[in-house]
Amino acid sequence: MIANGREACRLRHSGRCEHGQCLEWLELFGHRLRTLRMRLLLFLAAASLCSCPANAQPNKQLTGNSQVQPRSDNKQPVAKPVWPPQIEMRVPFEPTAFPSGPYIYVMYELHLTNFGPVPVSLSRIEVLDAAAGTAQPAATFDAEQLETMVQPLGGKTLSDPKGRLLIADGQSAIVFMSIAFDRASHIPDRLLHHVITTDSVAEGAVIATHHTALHVLGPPVEGANWLAEDGPSNDQDNHHRRGVVILDGRAVDSRRYAIDWKQVKDDASFSDDSKDVHSYYSYGKVVLAVADGRVVTARDGLPDNVPGHGESFHPAVPTTLETVAGNTITLDVGGGQFAYYMHLQPGSLRVKTGDRVRRGQVLARIGSSGDAREPHLHFEVTTSSKLLAGEGVPYLIDRYHCKNTSGGPIEQRIHEMPMNKSVVAFGEATR
Repeated sequence: MIANGREACRLRHSGRCEHGQCLEWLELFGHRLRTLRMRLLLFLAAASLCSCPANAQPNKQLTGNSQVQPRSDNKQPVAKPVWPPQIEMRVPFEPTAFPSGPYIYVMYELHLTNFGPVPVSLSRIEVLDAAAGTAQPAATFDAEQLETMVQPLGGKTLSDPKGRLLIADGQSAIVFMSIAFDRASHIPDRLLHHVITTDSVAEGAVIATHHTALHVLGPPVEGANWLAEDGPSNDQDNHHRRGVVILDGRAVDSRRYAIDWKQVKDDASFSDDSKDVHSYYSYGKVVLAVADGRVVTARDGLPDNVPGHGESFHPAVPTTLETVAGNTITLDVGGGQFAYYMHLQPGSLRVKTGDRVRRGQVLARIGSSGDAREPHLHFEVTTSSKLLAGEGVPYLIDRYHCKNTSGGPIEQRIHEMPMNKSVVAFGEATR
């Protein structure tokens, strides 16, 4: 250092330097160098202290809708744009609102598929008026309600040991939706859905609420004390409501609004021997044309079953797609809608394929053929003349008297649809 300083001094003063002055300059130079070194050390220490918290924080693997990727330059991680939830929402067949009692009902199936790599936990589903934006939901279904509304495909479970309602990665489920609007309230023309999970909100599936025409039909049977068994409802054990099948490569529910009409007395459908079809009040009663129309199908010749439920039921013929409906009449009621009468009494059909019929005309009698555990009339209206291939649609019965199983007075209903467990009287009968 001294030699170098003297050399610099000699060059600076052209060889006429006095060593005292050079030493003084060297001391000044060394002091400044030490000062700079100290400042550099302080600066590095401060920088190290500032960077310690970021370096100590673990890298967090975020799942679902957002991810934070680790960086190699020791800078704070920057969150990437949030992806929408990878939940597909679709409604294969849009609903049509129909009145019954004090309410107007909208019933349909919301299909959910989780396209994400991890399970999603359902917390809530909100249904909104699509024209009102983010206004108050028209209906909200919480996790407890969803437990009875959601049906996983493939027989898989939706709930994990912690009780969360899960749709696994790659899994699909059907949510059976039913919304009851007060008669005086506004019925939205279009509905929008929010599927809320534990960490995200998926929006979509905008549907109409008046998809098909509501036909006004006459009664399919006559007289009093007709129980609308498994009629329109969202009950978890309603086999009509949950009757989704795959036919012609697509999911359909022809039984969505079907009713099993059983005549009852004192809440019983039969007296005496339960194994004898003649013990049932419904057996042999006439079925009527609900509208003017053309007979598309009239099938006879299948025998009645011996009544029985559960393991005691043994069908007279093997149950197949060809025999499940038993003896059947299909009536074209116009507008692309078809009325089905199933489980008819063998030998009772009074019409054949191609016949024209008038509303109120006797078509056949109630039996116990096909997949019938006891005598009853299975009646439904669908969008196809092919058995089970159409979508079930609601309809209105022009006039009937009704009381619910919860009691109360008998009321006259005009242009309504009977709901599940209603006890109905057609014609002038009110008992």
